Amino acid sequence: MKLLDFDAVQVGDLLPGLSEGPITRHAIGRYAGASGDYNPLHIDIDYARRAGMPDVFAHGMLSMTWLARALTDVVDQAAIRSLSVRFVAITHVGDEVRCRLRVTDKFVCDDEKRVALEVSATNPLGELRLIGSAVVALP
Repeated sequence: MKLLDFDAVQVGDLLPGLSEGPITRHAIGRYAGASGDYNPLHIDIDYARRAGMPDVFAHGMLSMTWLARALTDVVDQAAIRSLSVRFVAITHVGDEVRCRLRVTDKFVCDDEKRVALEVSATNPLGELRLIGSAVVALP
């Protein structure tokens, strides 16, 4: 893991991201077990079809997990001051999740050098699945 340095990043920089997938039913089942979220839309294909979906789909928080991991790949977890996302669209079985971090601001707050980031997760077509923001403290 290469940690970021405040002086080395500039507004507009894309930071190293993360790609995970393709999403499998096995991965969805493992996440359901780990999180305790057994919503049948995610694990029961018959239930999902009765609800009008073509198949089960990944938990939004599974993609959020990977987005958070992309962040902790470039900063220590203790440096995260905020992280928030909005779930935009469903991540389907077979999709790859591509997490992206882009520097949007550099500033000092509470005598600490901080960087604001736009965070996002897309499918391979570039269609948004999650969008949000983060603030991290940097040395």
